[in-house]
Amino acid sequence: MNLLFSIIIPVFNRPQEIDGLLDSLTKQDFSHNFEVLIIEDGSTNSSEEIVKKYSNQLDVKYFFKENSGAGASRNFGMKKATGNYFIILDSDVIVPSVYLFVVQKTLDEKYTDAFGGPDAAHKSFTSLQKAINYSMTSFLTTGGIRGKKKGVGKFQLRSFNLGISKRAFQATKGFSKMKTGEDIDLTFRLWQNNFDTQLITEAFVYHKRRTSLKQFLKQTYAFGKARPILNKKYPESAKLTFWFPLLFSLGFIFAIASALFGYKQLLYIYCIYFLLILIDCSFKNGFKVAFLTLYTSITQFFGYGFGFLKSQIKKCELL
Repeated sequence: MNLLFSIIIPVFNRPQEIDGLLDSLTKQDFSHNFEVLIIEDGSTNSSEEIVKKYSNQLDVKYFFKENSGAGASRNFGMKKATGNYFIILDSDVIVPSVYLFVVQKTLDEKYTDAFGGPDAAHKSFTSLQKAINYSMTSFLTTGGIRGKKKGVGKFQLRSFNLGISKRAFQATKGFSKMKTGEDIDLTFRLWQNNFDTQLITEAFVYHKRRTSLKQFLKQTYAFGKARPILNKKYPESAKLTFWFPLLFSLGFIFAIASALFGYKQLLYIYCIYFLLILIDCSFKNGFKVAFLTLYTSITQFFGYGFGFLKSQIKKCELL
């Protein structure tokens, strides 16, 4: 299949991240041509000089536009692209050398008009970044099957690492105006237009994510706020499991309060759960990362849970 990849990367005040991503794209074990489009979303800290460094190594194009959010910037890039298959990456990822080869090979064998790939932690990442990655991807946390399970039926795309054909983009008009959850919203509209999606497990990227617990809390809070909006927009997608982070958080608060009055049984259950995380992450990442994972996992549950609660209350007030 003759696919010409256009890689679309929105960036906002993160020139240092673009440097790492572009460097990784120069090292692709890939024999076909591809282009890279950097969409500067109204940044005050421009990445243009960084992009120029790679003009002799990559077919890279730089565009500056007024700030409008990542979704609109991706749409802008897809309209400017010359390829017939678009790959959307976040600026804070590093791409393994076999990435494009794996995507091409998989689409040749089983074509779909959209795909998603998982994320992983690179050995160069900080301990906190590795801990955040564990919390976001582990089966023991809310990561679940995300990028871990082969044969996922209808895979919901994630904007940090996805691909979409030109014809699917034209049919759906790309990303909506949602600031968070816009990738899941795109997935539902792809399905409504009879486009298939798939998970390519080997097409992973190294995802730096957030560099502080405060940033991670803000991010997960936004994720939680987006879910009730998506549930209202697509009622068939609503699941009881979306309530789990909130129930976990409220239960944890209740367990601590009960322990203060001498009832420690519930808190023991939470301690056993955290011990399982500590053991599992220690084997995979070492004790230092595992210790930090206790903080990142709690941050994730509370951020998502209370973001979900606020949005759910607001939704009920509008009914």
